Amino acid sequence: MVMFKKIKTFTVAFSEPEKIYTSGEKVAGRVAVEVAEVTRVTSVKILACGVAKVLWIKGPQQCKQEMKYLRYEDVLTLDDHPVDTDGSVILRPGNTYEYKFGFELPQGPLGTTFKGKYGCVDYWVKAFLDRPSFPTQEIKKHFEVMDQIDVNTPDLMSPVSAKKEKRVSCMFIPDGHISLSARIDRKGFCEGDDICISADFENTCSRIVVPKAAIISKHTYLANGQTKVFTQKLSCVRGNHIVSGMSETWRGKTLRVKKIKPSILGCNILRVEYFLQIYVSVPGSKKIILELPLVIGSKSSGIGSRSSSMASQASSEMSWVDLNIPDAPEAPPCYLDIVPEDHRLESPTTPLLDELDNSFDSPIFMYAPEFKFMPPPTYTEVDPCIANNNVQ
Repeated sequence: MVMFKKIKTFTVAFSEPEKIYTSGEKVAGRVAVEVAEVTRVTSVKILACGVAKVLWIKGPQQCKQEMKYLRYEDVLTLDDHPVDTDGSVILRPGNTYEYKFGFELPQGPLGTTFKGKYGCVDYWVKAFLDRPSFPTQEIKKHFEVMDQIDVNTPDLMSPVSAKKEKRVSCMFIPDGHISLSARIDRKGFCEGDDICISADFENTCSRIVVPKAAIISKHTYLANGQTKVFTQKLSCVRGNHIVSGMSETWRGKTLRVKKIKPSILGCNILRVEYFLQIYVSVPGSKKIILELPLVIGSKSSGIGSRSSSMASQASSEMSWVDLNIPDAPEAPPCYLDIVPEDHRLESPTTPLLDELDNSFDSPIFMYAPEFKFMPPPTYTEVDPCIANNNVQ
């Protein structure tokens, strides 16, 4: 029975394990080796790679494509350690041997580390340990890269607007129209920023409609001349119901950008794009949708801090109003103490605004608020108690 010499420790560690790297920066680390008995090591090598991959199955065809961002190879050596003529070294138990490595990421655009449904952008360092008469042992360690997108450029700071109108019909009979227009002050945002939405909605059809806004991610994969698209709603905000003949205006309606990956726009086989989708849900008809492009960047735009300072400034400017507000008048007597118990209603007589299947998209029935008591008696200046005594 042949006993193979086991390697006690074989790991890859980065000098800055929590760091997210960008183009042009140096990635440094070490390969640690510890043996359980005296072992001859022929070589220790590393291979660093960065690649975008796309893969999905379409019937009998496999759609697959790759794009390389990084490839670096090196043979590592030990500092101040004797080396044989063939380049091998002797490692002894009780010691931890560290092979140091370092390389620079390429200049220019790099795909941000990403993992999607049909593709990914991945970066890693793989170490190989060669020994005589033994199979090569290897270990892999991933690291993150982020492509720098500055959202403070003039193009990304420019406003974006659009408008749309749709005519609605019922059984081929015209039933009015629904129109919407929307605008945002810029299209470049970062994680934590608030998107300030200005929008106008008008409803002249006979149905109750609901305006909404959402951040949509769109992943586009390309391979073998085929295209695969995956969309997902990330966050959403809604407005009030708009009944027939009414309109609604949004001024300063906000939608926060949650923790999402930056846009990937420079890759030929994989794109990650974002949109602000403003739409109106119409019962019994298709939604009216507006899409305003968004670019999610890595450098903070400072919108959140500016919004906070503006809010505090507005609060201080309005503080003088409180000085002129008179004291609240004395509250009227409780209606429960006035109305006798035999005149109270146990249940409402009319329904409230209801929603179908909890989707908040298709209001069906209109109800009035719930009343718990009979309406108060008709006002009169004649005291009924005094009138009754006179009759007697």
